[in-house]
Amino acid sequence: MGEIKFEKKTLVEAINTALQEAEQTAAEQSVATPGGRFHVRWDEGGSATALGQLPFFAEFLEVSGLFTRWVDGCPMDYTSPNAPKVVDVLGTWLLSILDGQRRYAHVAGLRGDEVAPQILGMNKIISDESLRRALAHLAPAPCKYGSEEERAARAIQLAKSTAWMDKALGESTQESLRTPWILDADTSVKLLYGHQAGAEIGYNPTKPGRPSHTLHTYWIGNIRLVLDVEVQSGKASAAKHSLPRLCQLIERLVPEERPALVRGDSAFGNQGVMAEMERTEQHYLFKLRQTAGVKRLIERQWQQGDWQNAGQGFDAVEGKLRLTGWSSARRVVVLRRRIKDSMAAAETSNENQQPTLHFIDHSDKVKLWDYAILVTNTDYSLDTIGQLYRDRADCENGFDELKNQWGWGGYTTHDLERCNLPVRAVALIYN
Repeated sequence: MGEIKFEKKTLVEAINTALQEAEQTAAEQSVATPGGRFHVRWDEGGSATALGQLPFFAEFLEVSGLFTRWVDGCPMDYTSPNAPKVVDVLGTWLLSILDGQRRYAHVAGLRGDEVAPQILGMNKIISDESLRRALAHLAPAPCKYGSEEERAARAIQLAKSTAWMDKALGESTQESLRTPWILDADTSVKLLYGHQAGAEIGYNPTKPGRPSHTLHTYWIGNIRLVLDVEVQSGKASAAKHSLPRLCQLIERLVPEERPALVRGDSAFGNQGVMAEMERTEQHYLFKLRQTAGVKRLIERQWQQGDWQNAGQGFDAVEGKLRLTGWSSARRVVVLRRRIKDSMAAAETSNENQQPTLHFIDHSDKVKLWDYAILVTNTDYSLDTIGQLYRDRADCENGFDELKNQWGWGGYTTHDLERCNLPVRAVALIYN
Protein backbone atom coordinates (compact mmCIF):
# COMPACT_ATOMS: atom_id res chain seq x y z
CA MET A 1 0.00 0.00 0.00
CA GLY A 2 2.83 2.39 0.83
CA GLU A 3 4.50 1.84 -2.55
CA ILE A 4 1.21 2.53 -4.43
CA LYS A 5 0.67 5.82 -2.54
CA PHE A 6 4.28 6.85 -3.24
CA GLU A 7 3.88 6.16 -6.95
CA LYS A 8 0.62 8.16 -7.10
CA LYS A 9 2.22 11.13 -5.32
CA THR A 10 5.16 11.13 -7.73
CA LEU A 11 2.78 10.93 -10.70
CA VAL A 12 0.68 13.87 -9.43
CA GLU A 13 3.77 16.02 -8.91
CA ALA A 14 5.04 15.18 -12.39
CA ILE A 15 1.68 16.10 -13.93
CA ASN A 16 1.52 19.39 -12.01
CA THR A 17 5.05 20.26 -13.06
CA ALA A 18 4.21 19.50 -16.70
CA LEU A 19 1.07 21.64 -16.51
CA GLN A 20 3.00 24.54 -15.01
CA GLU A 21 5.64 24.29 -17.73
CA ALA A 22 2.91 24.18 -20.37
CA GLU A 23 1.24 27.28 -18.93
CA GLN A 24 4.58 29.06 -18.80
CA THR A 25 5.34 28.11 -22.41
CA ALA A 26 1.88 29.24 -23.52
CA ALA A 27 2.42 32.62 -21.82
CA GLU A 28 5.67 33.16 -23.71
CA GLN A 29 5.69 34.91 -27.06
CA SER A 30 8.34 34.23 -29.64
CA VAL A 31 9.54 37.30 -31.55
CA ALA A 32 12.04 37.53 -34.41
CA THR A 33 14.39 40.50 -33.94
CA PRO A 34 17.54 41.77 -35.70
CA GLY A 35 19.51 39.93 -32.98
CA GLY A 36 17.71 36.62 -33.49
CA ARG A 37 14.64 34.96 -31.97
CA PHE A 38 13.70 35.86 -28.40
CA HIS A 39 11.04 34.51 -26.05
CA VAL A 40 9.12 37.20 -24.19
CA ARG A 41 7.11 36.60 -21.02
CA TRP A 42 5.24 39.19 -18.97
CA ASP A 43 6.24 39.71 -15.35
CA GLU A 44 3.24 41.04 -13.47
CA GLY A 45 5.36 42.07 -10.51
CA GLY A 46 8.14 43.72 -12.48
CA SER A 47 8.79 47.44 -12.89
CA ALA A 48 7.90 49.12 -16.17
CA THR A 49 10.69 50.66 -18.26
CA ALA A 50 10.74 52.85 -21.34
CA LEU A 51 12.25 49.96 -23.32
CA GLY A 52 9.83 47.30 -22.11
CA GLN A 53 8.15 47.09 -25.52
CA LEU A 54 11.45 46.97 -27.41
CA PRO A 55 11.18 43.25 -28.46
CA PHE A 56 7.92 43.91 -30.30
CA PHE A 57 9.23 47.08 -31.94
CA ALA A 58 12.38 45.17 -32.90
CA GLU A 59 10.22 42.47 -34.47
CA PHE A 60 8.53 45.14 -36.58
CA LEU A 61 11.96 46.44 -37.64
CA GLU A 62 13.10 42.90 -38.52
CA VAL A 63 9.99 41.95 -40.49
CA SER A 64 9.91 45.25 -42.41
CA GLY A 65 13.68 45.37 -42.87
CA LEU A 66 13.74 49.07 -41.94
CA PHE A 67 16.57 48.87 -39.42
CA THR A 68 18.72 46.64 -41.64
CA ARG A 69 18.33 48.97 -44.63
CA TRP A 70 19.03 52.00 -42.42
CA VAL A 71 22.27 50.42 -41.20
CA ASP A 72 23.35 49.12 -44.61
CA GLY A 73 22.74 52.49 -46.27
CA CYS A 74 24.61 54.53 -43.65
CA PRO A 75 27.52 56.40 -45.31
CA MET A 76 29.89 55.85 -42.39
CA ASP A 77 33.31 54.69 -43.58
CA TYR A 78 35.44 54.28 -40.50
CA THR A 79 38.76 52.59 -41.39
CA SER A 80 40.24 52.06 -37.93
CA PRO A 81 39.82 48.50 -36.57
CA ASN A 82 39.05 50.01 -33.14
CA ALA A 83 36.22 52.21 -34.45
CA PRO A 84 32.65 51.27 -33.44
CA LYS A 85 30.54 49.34 -35.90
CA VAL A 86 27.75 51.09 -37.77
CA VAL A 87 25.11 48.89 -36.12
CA ASP A 88 26.46 49.86 -32.69
CA VAL A 89 26.33 53.59 -33.50
CA LEU A 90 22.83 53.56 -34.98
CA GLY A 91 21.57 51.05 -32.41
CA THR A 92 22.76 53.24 -29.52
CA TRP A 93 21.20 56.26 -31.19
CA LEU A 94 17.91 54.38 -31.65
CA LEU A 95 17.80 53.19 -28.03
CA SER A 96 18.58 56.67 -26.74
CA ILE A 97 15.72 58.21 -28.70
CA LEU A 98 13.29 55.45 -27.70
CA ASP A 99 14.27 55.92 -24.05
CA GLY A 100 13.11 59.54 -24.22
CA GLN A 101 16.57 61.01 -23.77
CA ARG A 102 17.38 64.58 -24.80
CA ARG A 103 21.14 64.83 -24.22
CA TYR A 104 24.07 62.76 -25.42
CA ALA A 105 25.31 62.41 -21.83
CA HIS A 106 22.16 60.41 -21.02
CA VAL A 107 23.49 57.56 -23.19
CA ALA A 108 25.54 56.46 -20.18
CA GLY A 109 22.31 55.32 -18.55
CA LEU A 110 21.87 52.66 -21.23
CA ARG A 111 25.25 50.99 -20.80
CA GLY A 112 24.08 48.71 -18.01
CA ASP A 113 21.40 47.13 -20.22
CA GLU A 114 22.66 43.82 -21.60
CA VAL A 115 19.43 42.70 -23.26
CA ALA A 116 18.56 45.64 -25.52
CA PRO A 117 21.81 45.47 -27.55
CA GLN A 118 21.29 41.74 -28.16
CA ILE A 119 17.75 42.36 -29.40
CA LEU A 120 19.02 44.80 -32.03
CA GLY A 121 21.97 42.62 -33.01
CA MET A 122 24.52 45.03 -31.56
CA ASN A 123 27.93 44.22 -30.10
CA LYS A 124 27.75 46.91 -27.40
CA ILE A 125 26.30 50.29 -26.49
CA ILE A 126 28.88 52.93 -27.33
CA SER A 127 29.70 55.94 -25.17
CA ASP A 128 28.13 59.34 -25.62
CA GLU A 129 31.42 60.80 -26.87
CA SER A 130 31.71 58.06 -29.50
CA LEU A 131 28.17 58.88 -30.63
CA ARG A 132 29.01 62.58 -30.93
CA ARG A 133 32.11 61.82 -33.00
CA ALA A 134 30.21 59.40 -35.21
CA LEU A 135 27.53 62.02 -35.96
CA ALA A 136 30.25 64.61 -36.61
CA HIS A 137 31.68 62.16 -39.14
CA LEU A 138 28.26 61.69 -40.75
CA ALA A 139 27.37 65.39 -40.83
CA PRO A 140 30.64 67.38 -40.76
CA ALA A 141 30.46 71.12 -40.24
CA PRO A 142 31.88 73.33 -43.02
CA CYS A 143 35.60 73.98 -42.58
CA LYS A 144 36.64 77.63 -42.88
CA TYR A 145 40.40 77.20 -42.78
CA GLY A 146 40.93 73.82 -44.46
CA SER A 147 42.12 73.12 -47.96
CA GLU A 148 39.85 72.99 -50.99
CA GLU A 149 40.01 69.20 -50.98
CA GLU A 150 38.98 69.00 -47.32
CA ARG A 151 36.05 71.37 -47.81
CA ALA A 152 34.91 69.41 -50.85
CA ALA A 153 35.17 66.11 -48.95
CA ARG A 154 33.07 67.51 -46.10
CA ALA A 155 30.42 68.75 -48.55
CA ILE A 156 30.29 65.35 -50.27
CA GLN A 157 29.93 63.54 -46.94
CA LEU A 158 27.14 65.86 -45.84
CA ALA A 159 25.33 65.32 -49.15
CA LYS A 160 25.59 61.54 -48.70
CA SER A 161 24.18 61.72 -45.17
CA THR A 162 21.34 63.97 -46.31
CA ALA A 163 20.43 61.58 -49.13
CA TRP A 164 20.62 58.65 -46.67
CA MET A 165 18.12 60.27 -44.29
CA ASP A 166 15.93 61.39 -47.20
CA LYS A 167 15.63 57.79 -48.33
CA ALA A 168 14.89 56.49 -44.83
CA LEU A 169 12.22 59.11 -44.19
CA GLY A 170 10.73 58.44 -47.60
CA GLU A 171 10.44 54.73 -46.84
CA SER A 172 8.70 55.44 -43.53
CA THR A 173 5.95 57.49 -45.22
CA GLN A 174 5.78 55.94 -48.71
CA GLU A 175 2.69 53.81 -48.14
CA SER A 176 0.82 56.79 -46.65
CA LEU A 177 1.10 58.74 -49.90
CA ARG A 178 -0.90 56.23 -51.94
CA THR A 179 -4.21 57.73 -50.75
CA PRO A 180 -5.27 61.41 -50.75
CA TRP A 181 -3.46 63.26 -47.98
CA ILE A 182 -2.85 66.77 -46.64
CA LEU A 183 0.56 68.37 -46.11
CA ASP A 184 0.71 70.66 -43.06
CA ALA A 185 3.65 73.07 -43.02
CA ASP A 186 4.61 74.86 -39.82
CA THR A 187 7.53 76.25 -37.85
CA SER A 188 8.30 75.85 -34.15
CA VAL A 189 10.93 77.31 -31.84
CA LYS A 190 13.68 75.28 -30.16
CA LEU A 191 15.17 77.18 -27.21
CA LEU A 192 18.95 77.20 -26.82
CA TYR A 193 21.13 77.89 -23.79
CA GLY A 194 24.62 77.87 -25.25
CA HIS A 195 26.74 79.23 -28.09
CA GLN A 196 25.54 77.12 -31.00
CA ALA A 197 25.78 77.93 -34.69
CA GLY A 198 22.56 79.56 -35.83
CA ALA A 199 21.56 80.48 -32.26
CA GLU A 200 19.96 83.85 -32.98
CA ILE A 201 17.31 85.98 -31.33
CA GLY A 202 14.18 85.77 -33.42
CA TYR A 203 10.50 85.07 -32.94
CA ASN A 204 10.15 83.48 -29.51
CA PRO A 205 6.72 83.78 -27.86
CA THR A 206 7.60 81.90 -24.64
CA LYS A 207 11.00 83.44 -23.81
CA PRO A 208 11.56 86.66 -25.76
CA GLY A 209 15.23 87.52 -26.08
CA ARG A 210 16.39 83.91 -25.75
CA PRO A 211 18.44 82.58 -28.74
CA SER A 212 16.83 79.70 -30.56
CA HIS A 213 16.73 77.45 -33.60
CA THR A 214 13.68 77.14 -35.84
CA LEU A 215 12.28 73.74 -36.79
CA HIS A 216 10.59 73.78 -40.19
CA THR A 217 8.27 70.78 -40.25
CA TYR A 218 6.36 69.19 -43.12
CA TRP A 219 3.65 66.99 -41.67
CA ILE A 220 1.21 64.41 -43.08
CA GLY A 221 -2.09 65.51 -41.59
CA ASN A 222 -4.40 63.31 -39.50
CA ILE A 223 -2.13 60.24 -39.44
CA ARG A 224 0.67 62.13 -37.64
CA LEU A 225 3.70 61.23 -39.73
CA VAL A 226 6.61 63.58 -40.38
CA LEU A 227 7.35 63.95 -44.08
CA ASP A 228 10.49 65.95 -43.34
CA VAL A 229 11.98 68.45 -40.90
CA GLU A 230 14.94 70.80 -41.05
CA VAL A 231 16.71 73.05 -38.53
CA GLN A 232 17.46 76.66 -39.40
CA SER A 233 18.65 79.68 -37.45
CA GLY A 234 16.45 81.47 -34.94
CA LYS A 235 15.77 84.37 -37.30
CA ALA A 236 14.63 82.08 -40.13
CA SER A 237 11.07 81.67 -38.86
CA ALA A 238 9.25 83.19 -41.85
CA ALA A 239 7.53 80.96 -44.38
CA LYS A 240 9.94 82.05 -47.12
CA HIS A 241 12.60 79.93 -45.38
CA SER A 242 10.30 76.88 -45.50
CA LEU A 243 9.34 77.44 -49.13
CA PRO A 244 12.43 75.96 -50.91
CA ARG A 245 12.22 72.65 -49.03
CA LEU A 246 8.43 72.59 -49.35
CA CYS A 247 8.62 72.95 -53.14
CA GLN A 248 11.40 70.35 -53.33
CA LEU A 249 9.32 67.83 -51.38
CA ILE A 250 6.28 68.35 -53.60
CA GLU A 251 8.15 68.30 -56.90
CA ARG A 252 10.07 65.09 -56.15
CA LEU A 253 6.80 63.16 -55.70
CA VAL A 254 5.07 61.56 -58.66
CA PRO A 255 1.67 63.15 -59.50
CA GLU A 256 -0.37 60.38 -57.83
CA GLU A 257 1.58 60.81 -54.56
CA ARG A 258 1.35 64.58 -54.30
CA PRO A 259 -0.78 66.09 -51.52
CA ALA A 260 -4.39 66.93 -52.19
CA LEU A 261 -3.90 70.12 -50.18
CA VAL A 262 -1.08 72.13 -48.59
CA ARG A 263 -2.22 73.77 -45.37
CA GLY A 264 -0.55 76.43 -43.24
CA ASP A 265 -1.08 79.28 -40.81
CA SER A 266 -0.93 83.01 -41.48
CA ALA A 267 2.84 82.90 -42.07
CA PHE A 268 2.18 81.05 -45.34
CA GLY A 269 -0.66 83.29 -46.53
CA ASN A 270 1.53 85.61 -48.62
CA GLN A 271 2.19 86.22 -52.31
CA GLY A 272 5.49 84.33 -52.48
CA VAL A 273 4.16 81.05 -51.11
CA MET A 274 0.85 81.17 -52.96
CA ALA A 275 2.53 82.01 -56.27
CA GLU A 276 4.84 79.00 -55.94
CA MET A 277 1.91 76.71 -55.12
CA GLU A 278 0.03 78.00 -58.17
CA ARG A 279 3.11 77.55 -60.35
CA THR A 280 3.27 73.86 -59.41
CA GLU A 281 -0.54 73.54 -59.71
CA GLN A 282 -0.78 72.63 -56.04
CA HIS A 283 -3.97 73.24 -54.06
CA TYR A 284 -3.52 75.18 -50.83
CA LEU A 285 -5.44 76.52 -47.83
CA PHE A 286 -3.75 79.25 -45.79
CA LYS A 287 -4.82 81.64 -43.08
CA LEU A 288 -4.45 85.38 -43.71
CA ARG A 289 -3.09 88.00 -41.35
CA GLN A 290 -5.50 90.68 -40.11
CA THR A 291 -4.21 93.50 -42.32
CA ALA A 292 -6.18 96.64 -43.14
CA GLY A 293 -7.30 95.24 -46.50
CA VAL A 294 -8.44 92.00 -44.91
CA LYS A 295 -10.41 93.86 -42.25
CA ARG A 296 -12.19 95.94 -44.91
CA LEU A 297 -13.22 92.73 -46.65
CA ILE A 298 -14.54 91.33 -43.36
CA GLU A 299 -16.63 94.48 -42.85
CA ARG A 300 -18.13 94.21 -46.33
CA GLN A 301 -18.93 90.52 -45.98
CA TRP A 302 -20.32 91.04 -42.47
CA GLN A 303 -23.02 93.35 -43.81
CA GLN A 304 -24.14 91.07 -46.65
CA GLY A 305 -25.88 88.58 -44.39
CA ASP A 306 -25.50 85.57 -46.71
CA TRP A 307 -23.63 83.47 -44.16
CA GLN A 308 -23.79 79.68 -44.43
CA ASN A 309 -23.47 77.08 -41.70
CA ALA A 310 -19.93 75.62 -41.68
CA GLY A 311 -20.40 73.20 -38.78
CA GLN A 312 -19.47 73.25 -35.07
CA GLY A 313 -21.00 76.68 -34.54
CA PHE A 314 -19.12 78.38 -37.38
CA ASP A 315 -20.68 80.45 -40.16
CA ALA A 316 -18.88 81.08 -43.43
CA VAL A 317 -19.05 83.46 -46.37
CA GLU A 318 -16.73 83.75 -49.39
CA GLY A 319 -15.55 86.49 -51.67
CA LYS A 320 -12.69 87.70 -53.87
CA LEU A 321 -9.74 89.67 -52.59
CA ARG A 322 -6.63 91.18 -54.14
CA LEU A 323 -4.27 92.76 -51.67
CA THR A 324 -1.39 95.06 -52.50
CA GLY A 325 1.44 92.96 -53.93
CA TRP A 326 -0.77 90.08 -55.00
CA SER A 327 -0.51 89.03 -58.64
CA SER A 328 -4.25 88.29 -58.92
CA ALA A 329 -7.52 88.18 -57.01
CA ARG A 330 -7.96 85.02 -54.96
CA ARG A 331 -10.82 83.22 -53.28
CA VAL A 332 -11.11 84.00 -49.57
CA VAL A 333 -13.42 82.49 -46.95
CA VAL A 334 -14.40 84.28 -43.75
CA LEU A 335 -15.28 82.07 -40.78
CA ARG A 336 -16.96 83.38 -37.65
CA ARG A 337 -18.30 81.87 -34.45
CA ARG A 338 -20.21 83.71 -31.78
CA ILE A 339 -18.78 83.67 -28.26
CA LYS A 340 -21.64 83.18 -25.81
CA ASP A 341 -19.70 82.50 -22.61
CA SER A 342 -19.16 85.14 -19.96
CA MET A 343 -15.78 86.84 -20.30
CA ALA A 344 -13.48 89.03 -18.21
CA ALA A 345 -10.84 91.50 -19.40
CA ALA A 346 -7.93 92.83 -17.30
CA GLU A 347 -6.70 96.36 -18.01
CA THR A 348 -3.49 97.96 -16.67
CA SER A 349 -2.27 101.49 -17.41
CA ASN A 350 1.30 100.82 -16.21
CA GLU A 351 3.41 97.97 -14.85
CA ASN A 352 3.11 98.94 -11.18
CA GLN A 353 -0.64 99.45 -11.15
CA GLN A 354 -3.03 96.73 -10.05
CA PRO A 355 -5.02 95.45 -13.08
CA THR A 356 -8.65 96.52 -13.36
CA LEU A 357 -11.04 93.68 -14.14
CA HIS A 358 -13.98 94.24 -16.49
CA PHE A 359 -16.74 91.63 -16.70
CA ILE A 360 -18.29 91.11 -20.12
CA ASP A 361 -21.61 89.33 -19.70
CA HIS A 362 -23.69 87.82 -22.47
CA SER A 363 -26.02 90.38 -24.03
CA ASP A 364 -28.13 90.49 -27.18
CA LYS A 365 -27.02 94.09 -27.78
CA VAL A 366 -23.29 93.27 -27.72
CA LYS A 367 -22.23 90.18 -29.68
CA LEU A 368 -18.69 88.84 -29.51
CA TRP A 369 -17.26 86.84 -32.42
CA ASP A 370 -14.27 84.60 -32.98
CA TYR A 371 -13.28 84.91 -36.64
CA ALA A 372 -10.63 83.90 -39.17
CA ILE A 373 -10.09 84.50 -42.86
CA LEU A 374 -8.68 81.87 -45.21
CA VAL A 375 -7.33 81.99 -48.75
CA THR A 376 -7.49 79.02 -51.11
CA ASN A 377 -7.37 78.04 -54.78
CA THR A 378 -9.70 75.07 -54.32
CA ASP A 379 -13.40 74.80 -55.17
CA TYR A 380 -14.36 73.01 -51.95
CA SER A 381 -17.67 73.93 -50.34
CA LEU A 382 -17.72 76.29 -47.38
CA ASP A 383 -18.50 73.60 -44.83
CA THR A 384 -15.62 71.46 -46.16
CA ILE A 385 -13.18 74.38 -45.92
CA GLY A 386 -14.35 75.06 -42.37
CA GLN A 387 -13.69 71.46 -41.35
CA LEU A 388 -10.29 71.42 -43.07
CA TYR A 389 -9.29 74.54 -41.18
CA ARG A 390 -10.34 73.04 -37.84
CA ASP A 391 -8.54 69.76 -38.56
CA ARG A 392 -5.24 71.59 -38.77
CA ALA A 393 -5.25 71.98 -34.99
CA ASP A 394 -4.39 68.28 -34.68
CA CYS A 395 -0.90 68.81 -36.11
CA GLU A 396 -0.08 71.16 -33.23
CA ASN A 397 -0.52 68.21 -30.85
CA GLY A 398 2.08 66.27 -32.82
CA PHE A 399 4.57 69.15 -32.71
CA ASP A 400 4.09 69.44 -28.95
CA GLU A 401 4.61 65.70 -28.50
CA LEU A 402 7.81 65.63 -30.56
CA LYS A 403 9.32 68.67 -28.79
CA ASN A 404 8.37 67.84 -25.21
CA GLN A 405 8.19 64.03 -25.13
CA TRP A 406 10.70 63.11 -27.84
CA GLY A 407 14.09 64.56 -28.65
CA TRP A 408 13.30 67.58 -30.82
CA GLY A 409 14.11 69.89 -27.95
CA GLY A 410 17.49 68.27 -27.26
CA TYR A 411 20.55 66.61 -28.83
CA THR A 412 22.11 70.04 -29.32
CA THR A 413 25.71 70.54 -30.46
CA HIS A 414 27.74 73.58 -31.49
CA ASP A 415 27.39 72.97 -35.23
CA LEU A 416 24.07 73.24 -37.05
CA GLU A 417 24.66 70.13 -39.17
CA ARG A 418 24.67 67.79 -36.14
CA CYS A 419 21.61 69.57 -34.77
CA ASN A 420 19.77 68.86 -38.01
CA LEU A 421 20.70 65.18 -38.23
CA PRO A 422 19.25 64.08 -34.82
CA VAL A 423 16.03 66.01 -35.43
CA ARG A 424 15.49 64.04 -38.63
CA ALA A 425 16.42 60.80 -36.88
CA VAL A 426 13.84 61.46 -34.15
CA ALA A 427 11.24 62.07 -36.87
CA LEU A 428 12.22 58.78 -38.56
CA ILE A 429 11.95 56.72 -35.36
CA TYR A 430 8.73 58.54 -34.42
CA ASN A 431 7.25 57.52 -37.78
